[in-house]
Amino acid sequence: MKKKPTPCHCGRPATFDACCGPMLAGNRSADTPEALMRSRYTAFARGDTAYLLASWHPDTRPEHLSLDDDPPMRWLGLSIRSAPPADGDTGTVEFIARYRSGGRAGQIHELSRFRREHDCWFYVDGDIQDD
Repeated sequence: MKKKPTPCHCGRPATFDACCGPMLAGNRSADTPEALMRSRYTAFARGDTAYLLASWHPDTRPEHLSLDDDPPMRWLGLSIRSAPPADGDTGTVEFIARYRSGGRAGQIHELSRFRREHDCWFYVDGDIQDD
């Protein structure tokens, strides 16, 4: 029996294996800040702390990262508000990530900053946006 393709969590109309999967597996790097943001959202949805730490810039990366939320978070969708073309080796992405936790819906609205070093994009930090 053939396995049904898994849609990618990031919201693009592609399967996980054709979209963010190769980045999470370390077989491809993100070519834009938006692609990195989408892959990081997918990593959060899949509980992939190793990828989240690896894609975080060393200057701002925490020593440890735990996704053991209580109550657990279930990621529901990602909306990219803006992702202007990178300005050299820096870029920004404004996004809204929706989730459900403890029976309540919520969202994170962030303006994230990214930096490219040695042809590889990294998440630097972000500012939570007031809605």
